[in-house]
Amino acid sequence: MRWPRLSHLAIVAAVLAGCVGAGDLAGRYLIEIRQAQHIDELSQIALRRAEDTARYGLRALADVTNASADCDAATMQGVRLHVYRHSLVKDIRVVSRDASVLCSAFSETLEFDKGWVTRDEMLDMQDANALMFRVEQFYGTALGIMVDKSPELGVVAIVGLNDSNFDIMPDTLRGASQVELRLANGIRLASTGEWTEAATDVRHVQRSASFPLEISMRIRPEALAQWDRETYWATVGLAALLGMIFGWLAARALLRPLTPLEELDRGIAAGEIRPYFQPLFDLASGNIVGAELLARWIKPDGTVVAPNRFIELAEESGRIGELTWHLMRAGLGELRELMSADKRFKLSVNISPRHFVTPDFVPSLRAVVHGCGVATRQVTLELTERESFEDAARAAEIVAAVHELGFKVALDDVGIGHSGLSQIQRLRADVLKVDKFFVDTLCRDDSARIMVETLVRLAAEMNMDVVAEGIESDEQSRALAQCGVTTGQGYVMSRPLAPDAFRSFMREHPAKAERPARHRAA
Repeated sequence: MRWPRLSHLAIVAAVLAGCVGAGDLAGRYLIEIRQAQHIDELSQIALRRAEDTARYGLRALADVTNASADCDAATMQGVRLHVYRHSLVKDIRVVSRDASVLCSAFSETLEFDKGWVTRDEMLDMQDANALMFRVEQFYGTALGIMVDKSPELGVVAIVGLNDSNFDIMPDTLRGASQVELRLANGIRLASTGEWTEAATDVRHVQRSASFPLEISMRIRPEALAQWDRETYWATVGLAALLGMIFGWLAARALLRPLTPLEELDRGIAAGEIRPYFQPLFDLASGNIVGAELLARWIKPDGTVVAPNRFIELAEESGRIGELTWHLMRAGLGELRELMSADKRFKLSVNISPRHFVTPDFVPSLRAVVHGCGVATRQVTLELTERESFEDAARAAEIVAAVHELGFKVALDDVGIGHSGLSQIQRLRADVLKVDKFFVDTLCRDDSARIMVETLVRLAAEMNMDVVAEGIESDEQSRALAQCGVTTGQGYVMSRPLAPDAFRSFMREHPAKAERPARHRAA
């Protein structure tokens, strides 16, 4: 018990470590994404404030440009009134075409200018008639916005910039970051303090689509590493929880002996999938005329796996051919003596349509039957209807080939499966098997009786036999016989039997009379 437990713990620990490592990477990645989103949102806030400042200046100029732009005392008095109405506007100036100042609403502000730009140094705004530039003054930097009033004259608004408007960083980053407003050409307009730039700084730039403005942000990486980490431990904790769950599941899966497909391979190799036989009997005499080969998977612990589970798995995984040959060898081997003694006894073997049309089907079939020492005319290939033939012409060729070798062919589930009239005509089978659906309803539904009688007449016209499967009562047997069906199969005679039980059954049911010579049952 010790080593399985240690293996269990080792697998859980390995998966847990992997998940925690993945959680750490995921947590860091999520934090980086979250931080990038927050930084982008903060930069957009700062940029919107800068854009609002520019729009404020444009609005202040709107009324001025609609009036005269002369430098006479009356005009300047009116301009000063506009300045008073706009608290952020420090001055409005009338300039010449090259941007030289002609007059100012507050001429004393000209004394504070540390420099003035020419028109060529100004930056175009989205509006073709508006230009933007920096105004450097002793008490700080202001934003200059110029609008042309005529080909010779323009009007400039000097708008104050407050550095505190761009102090938008959270407390965790405020002392380790800088937010800077710049013109598109890189000229600084405002910032949140002095900054010593380092090569390792995290940088982010947000540019305006309407104005030649941009926000530049710099953040120390060590401060960024401690910011916005709420999701990290939650992610790592969740990863650890999932690691424990997946580790436990992985341990169970890895320590489980085999997958279902591997278990199927093992079952075939170990001979656990065994042949069972259900008798075919003459409805008139009750004589046993043959049997259908069925499969039962009996595991070492006695568990019986339903055929529909492993047969479908074999078909889906491409192992149906291997399983079919295994069952045919085992079934023919069990009944070799009986079939040698009674040459009229026929064994019906289920064949998947997909397997039937494979290139090596006919030679493999001949080799298996010949190796078991059984005559080919005693073997009927029953084409199952879980799927249709994708290439009906190819299927007809295979039917013709197995006929030449002496085998009989039966179509299963006639009336409800894929065996339509066109397929019956094309394949030229020897036997039609009436599905249990019609047998169950035969005694209480006239339409079922009409369908069975129609199939019997069709079979007679095409020189085919009819076998009814799933018969559970004497009443059904009599009704089928009245419809012209000659051969049946079902619990009314016997359930599927293991080889030894089937041989005992055959000894207990000797032929009551000579079978009709015309009988061709599968």
